[in-house]
Amino acid sequence: MRIFKEYLFITCLIIAITMAKSEVDNQALLDVSQGSNEFASSLFQAVVEENRGNLIMSPLSVSVVLAMAAYGARGETEEQFKKVLHLPSSKTLGTSGYQALIDSINGIKENKLLLANKVFAAEKFAVKPDYKSLTENYFRSVTQLVNFAKSNEAANTINTWVQQNTNNRINELVSPGDLNAMTALVLVNAVYFKGQWKNKFNPTFTKDMPFHVNENTVKNVPTMYRQGSYKYGELPNLNAKFIEIPYKGNELSMVIILPNEINGLAAVEQKLQSVSLADILNQGYERDVQLFLPKFKIEKKIELNGILGKMGLTSMFSSRANFSGIADDDLVVSKVVQKAFIEVNEEGSEAAAATGLMLGFGSAPLPKIPPLIFKVDKPFYFAIHYNKVILFTGVQYNFAQH
Repeated sequence: MRIFKEYLFITCLIIAITMAKSEVDNQALLDVSQGSNEFASSLFQAVVEENRGNLIMSPLSVSVVLAMAAYGARGETEEQFKKVLHLPSSKTLGTSGYQALIDSINGIKENKLLLANKVFAAEKFAVKPDYKSLTENYFRSVTQLVNFAKSNEAANTINTWVQQNTNNRINELVSPGDLNAMTALVLVNAVYFKGQWKNKFNPTFTKDMPFHVNENTVKNVPTMYRQGSYKYGELPNLNAKFIEIPYKGNELSMVIILPNEINGLAAVEQKLQSVSLADILNQGYERDVQLFLPKFKIEKKIELNGILGKMGLTSMFSSRANFSGIADDDLVVSKVVQKAFIEVNEEGSEAAAATGLMLGFGSAPLPKIPPLIFKVDKPFYFAIHYNKVILFTGVQYNFAQH
């Protein structure tokens, strides 16, 4: 039986983007991509401060959902969105940039990568035509009317869409308790990735090997092995090193940052906010590597209200919220939640994530030298990126008893 690695993320917010054709559109894509990565760094830092241990999340999924809400915000609420999300100063650049990014992601051929958006609106809630058009055209979203007063049915409708767009990897993103007659709008984004390594690991080489959970605890975990050419680099500022493992087609890859010290991951986490993915990759070079990588699987659900508030998005959760670009009613964000999954094995990776935002009335090669040994035998950081846009990120501290 063929095994794949798959990543899945879903975020409640919807945004659509078309492929950029002109120089303006290319600049828009660049601006949105850079802004998304800046937000990803800040979000990761904020999340790990409150969620210790194994973590998987999709900052892009959160970014897309919040951006969709941002373009319906006005006044102080809009300004906070612009600052925290690092949105382009021009609305036209922002919306066309998201459209280009979404269309580019959904156009990948070698692996399965899907970013989908959906707006669930209350049956009697009047979404402004301009906002409905914006979400449909730029965020590739469809609006579906729902009776939120029937919370069980409404939650089932939303969760079924999430399951369908994440290959059944993300279940129960929202609960009936999240919805009621005062719910006006739920914005949802789903990101799903299923990819094969460019060079697969031979399962016959997978053996149990020691993994140092900390200085006092060692576990034997199934560890894959392969020797080949990989981009590798030393990161003295992080007291760590990294390796980049490409997927088929070379458009996507996984980057693993391995601290030099057994207990060094926490320090790496803190320093990552001031280092971009591009800066890290620029410090690497192709060389022959003996790679030892544990198989791993993580699932995580994160409540984001408090985290986003600390990052500066306070207005949208309060009576000061201004979403007059969406509707004339007084709207406030009641909840932002993400649920994510990742599994990595010999064939590749599978990942998924979903984020929900609920609005209510009242979110250079060195040849002929011995191969370097890169042994992932201690807590590590990982990220999956598409053309340097971070799709998924997380940390692996521990393994279930094997």
